[in-house]
Amino acid sequence: MLLHRYQDTVYRIALRILRDPGDARDAAQEALITAWRKLPELRDPAVFGPWLKRIAGRRALNLLRARTDTEPIDERTDPGSREAGPAAEALAGDLRGALSQALAGLPPAQRTCWVLREMEGWGYEEIAEVVDATPTAVRGRIHRARAHLVKALAPWR
Repeated sequence: MLLHRYQDTVYRIALRILRDPGDARDAAQEALITAWRKLPELRDPAVFGPWLKRIAGRRALNLLRARTDTEPIDERTDPGSREAGPAAEALAGDLRGALSQALAGLPPAQRTCWVLREMEGWGYEEIAEVVDATPTAVRGRIHRARAHLVKALAPWR
């Protein structure tokens, strides 16, 4: 039951951090296996969701740090894509491509912090646990990531 409830969320987190569907599937699977094995260590069942998301974020970040290629994500696999007219779809695809390229230019720690904050809505403390930093350091990384993205996406304004 828990697998079915959280597998899409875990995959989405991994995909947004890693930007590769294959790597995201691997990271999601490893996160779910890790959670299953460590389930007896969980003291409060009410915090299962955030606990699992932290495991998924850490697993994806570890994979990202180990990986060296930065190929852009295939826009067709973007979980946020929607049906639209040809012109709107082309413009949205171009913007997604520009955002993906801008995100690829960020250091892994900044990209992870930005994705978890802006795309997943995590709090600074949660992100800090995943990236092994202080909430203040997370705020700094997100600030630097935003500044980079604003500059990179200036033509889209």
